[in-house]
Amino acid sequence: MQPRISMITLGVSDLAASVEFYEKGLGFPRLESPPAVAFFTLNGTWLGLYGREALAEDAQVAAEGRGFGGFALAHNVSSEKEVDAVVAQAVRAGAVVTRKPQRVFWGGYSAYFKDPDGYLWEIAHNPFMWVGPADKAA
Repeated sequence: MQPRISMITLGVSDLAASVEFYEKGLGFPRLESPPAVAFFTLNGTWLGLYGREALAEDAQVAAEGRGFGGFALAHNVSSEKEVDAVVAQAVRAGAVVTRKPQRVFWGGYSAYFKDPDGYLWEIAHNPFMWVGPADKAA
């Protein structure tokens, strides 16, 4: 098997509200889809492995129950200023910030927010990984 994630599917409680959040709020480009599902095109993915308890602690949510699903989606950007901008955009779209943008122990700058269904997104600037045009083509 070649290492890649083709699609991440989130189970949402209100499809219309979630489409509004991702399409209009965050600006994700939507693809033609049947009425019962919505698809958005993304510019490549990365997979990160991190201890469950440590990730929950990092996002400042409970590790058990509804507060933490066992994973977080990550969106890496090219600057601290861009982290701040994406988090502000998510908040305007209705996201709830669980950890405000801040410098973190691994040398980067990141924040976490929850989408309308509680799915965690980490927005991060990692000065040790390139985020640029080559990544967008992946």
